[in-house]
Amino acid sequence: MAAERKKSFPPVVDANTRVLILGSLPGEASLAATQYYAHPRNAFWRLLETVLDEQLVSLPYEDRLAVLQQRGVGLWDVVAEAERRGSLDAAILDPRANDLLTLIETLPALRTVAFNGGAAAKLGSRLLAPTADRIELISLPSSSPAHAAQSFAEKADAWGVLREGLSPTRDD
Repeated sequence: MAAERKKSFPPVVDANTRVLILGSLPGEASLAATQYYAHPRNAFWRLLETVLDEQLVSLPYEDRLAVLQQRGVGLWDVVAEAERRGSLDAAILDPRANDLLTLIETLPALRTVAFNGGAAAKLGSRLLAPTADRIELISLPSSSPAHAAQSFAEKADAWGVLREGLSPTRDD
């Protein structure tokens, strides 16, 4: 039986996006819910609570997205579509990338692109190499429950680097 072709969601960005977080491709729970990071054991929303010092997990999904946008955080995926059985990044076959360069050109306030996990960083950093002179590219430990090599506290510490990209500067 062939792996099913899966597709990413539209980007959640606006002209005020200062930090863009890129995952690889939504997993099964996210695709079923049509929501970024919907798996209850994925630490993404908890990690962003620590970064933003703001409640997110208890909010309805649309309100979570609104808070992110108010705070300058955008979301998307490196992979536009791919074949994959299950949710593991290692199972991604025949990926087609999202047009990240075109998106970035529409984001005048963008300072930082953060990759949520190794698979996103591997493909995304190659695609965004031409922007590295003006946009900081950061690899973060995956928020996925499959990435259990680090504790939540260790991940939260690593994700804390996003605060710098979100802090106001004289140019804002």
